[in-house]
Amino acid sequence: MNEATSSDVIIGADTHKQTHTAIAITTLGARVGELTVSACTQGYYDLEAWAASLGSIRSFAIEGTGSYGAGLSRFLRERRHTVREVCRPDRRARHQHGKADHLDAEVAACTLLSGYRAAVPKSGRSEAEMIRHLKVARDTAVKARTQAMLTLKSLIVEAPAALREQLEALRGKKMLLRHLAALRPGAVTTTVASAKTSLRAIARCQTTSGTQPPATPKTQPPRSR
Repeated sequence: MNEATSSDVIIGADTHKQTHTAIAITTLGARVGELTVSACTQGYYDLEAWAASLGSIRSFAIEGTGSYGAGLSRFLRERRHTVREVCRPDRRARHQHGKADHLDAEVAACTLLSGYRAAVPKSGRSEAEMIRHLKVARDTAVKARTQAMLTLKSLIVEAPAALREQLEALRGKKMLLRHLAALRPGAVTTTVASAKTSLRAIARCQTTSGTQPPATPKTQPPRSR
């Protein structure tokens, strides 16, 4: 392992949706620079060039590598920099001393320098990340469809008696959705018409092909040779 020198710098970054604020400190803890860049590819290049101009980059300490700092973390790792994820400052301390991006960035750098609460961030490009993306989409779609069905049932229960009795006689989710999607409420001048309009709108959203949740890929077993 290479020993740190006084010319080495550690960069702490406080990440947000639109901008990232970075602070550079030496291995002795002295602050040597501050920079705020846009949260985009050009901003990442600017941050890297700025850090390199201050000395030999020992490592980057980034907050939120799983959210707003994900893009910056991937960029720096692809450029073969050492990147570590640090936990955000204690909420109670932030409340007492106020929120300041440059102070949070400096705390991140100092946290890494002390060796406390630092971890290797996820690459964000592995098969596990691909599966996570699809699973998030599927889980969200399933949750939305479940909520839609609960809403339909609630509207049916509250619908005028004649309409409610007609719909309760239908059996099966698919039959109910097809029937509701084909309703013709006409002008919304009665509670029957407004109920039909609402039921039809939700049913049509559920019967379109775009609401089908994406399938989670199955792990392929290794082929025998």
